[in-house]
Amino acid sequence: MPHPSTPLQDGCQIVITGGAGFLGVRLARTLLAQGQLALAGGAPRCIARITLVDRAPPPADLLADPRVQVLIGDLNQLLENTQDAAPIVSAQTAIVFHLAAAVSGECEADFDLGMRSNFAAMLGLLQACRALATQPVLVFASSLAVFGDAPGTPLPAVIEDTTLPTPQSSYGIQKFIGEQLVADFTRKGFVQGRSVRLMTVSVRPGKPNGAASSFLSGMLREPLAGVRAPCPVAADTPVALSSPARTIAGLIAAAQTSTADWGPRTALTLPALTTTPAAMAAALAQVAGPAVAALIDWTPDAAIERIVKTWPARINAQRAARLGLLPETSFEDIVREYIRENTDAVKLPVQ
Repeated sequence: MPHPSTPLQDGCQIVITGGAGFLGVRLARTLLAQGQLALAGGAPRCIARITLVDRAPPPADLLADPRVQVLIGDLNQLLENTQDAAPIVSAQTAIVFHLAAAVSGECEADFDLGMRSNFAAMLGLLQACRALATQPVLVFASSLAVFGDAPGTPLPAVIEDTTLPTPQSSYGIQKFIGEQLVADFTRKGFVQGRSVRLMTVSVRPGKPNGAASSFLSGMLREPLAGVRAPCPVAADTPVALSSPARTIAGLIAAAQTSTADWGPRTALTLPALTTTPAAMAAALAQVAGPAVAALIDWTPDAAIERIVKTWPARINAQRAARLGLLPETSFEDIVREYIRENTDAVKLPVQ
């Protein structure tokens, strides 16, 4: 249902795939709180409806908001079943945030799952938007996994805006294919596409997922809950991270930036904080105390370490900086933000 003060036909209607996931929920809450959105450099429009699409329902606060509509089911099936179910996108859809995906570890373990979730669903969603003939804005959550240390093409020390993607995983390849699809559908005038390359988001609340990077949240989240957690890579391994708040800011900036300011149709790489597990553990000790940091088990896992070492760790995101997007300057700030926002999940006293 629309917000009482915003007629549905006049307000901005938004779709978020993966809307019950961590980022989808945070994005929906942020948009509802700000109440309006200025699409692609246009005038701000009140948010009349947000449709959350996912396999599971979102949290109760979103279900209770009259501006929220929920579609539960497999994205591919929902896209195919347009006769018996409400369509994911309609002529009134102004913008789609496409966050739904199978994650890195899942895609390596199950190739077909990755291709269905990350390729087929991407193409199906773009075709549904094309059929509207209204050129909605589409923001696609791509990944830093499009870069990798390829045989014969070593990863540069610093990723620039012009660095050639060389994905070294099924997940990375599927995300890069998605970027190219978005670029071509934009070139043809079917959508106003914006691909945004996200990196590991830390600290994520909730339970671990199937991503190879999951430990970069777990090694902080679990100790703060009084539970031991492994770090499967060497303490001095460089990694690129973004806080939840900065990640959401990047997605919203992609939606609101004018075409002229956005620039080329290639994906935008978000800025990153470069750190190491050792520095993350030190930040945890500084904020929550040495006893909490001592709950990290430094247990090597060769398979995960092999994957993590192929990821870029240093980003020179000048294009993002021109849009006002900057990285966190301190991992201690990220830990404090997590504690402030997730008081129920912190079981030990912090300093």
